[in-house]
Amino acid sequence: MKKVKKNKTIKRDISQELEKKVDRKIEARKKPSNIWVGLRMFGMVGWSVAIPALIGVGLGIWIDRNFESPYSWTLMMLFVGVIAGCFNAWYWIDKESKDE
Repeated sequence: MKKVKKNKTIKRDISQELEKKVDRKIEARKKPSNIWVGLRMFGMVGWSVAIPALIGVGLGIWIDRNFESPYSWTLMMLFVGVIAGCFNAWYWIDKESKDE
């Protein structure tokens, strides 16, 4: 008999604890974003554009040094890298906004 009461008490305690956690999570989602979320997004967007741009510049420099061309591949690949980075940033911003 004592074991049954103990199990019911444990189940009730677990249920109450779970309810508290769910309530806290719901309240946290209702609150407006804080400064750290904005900084994280800002950094993510910056790196999402900077990395492809730098890769494009590196590839352009390599092409310019190894192949004769009247065009500047460095500038063209920089442009391609920035465009790719902008699409990448757009993807991440869209994904983050759907998660909220």
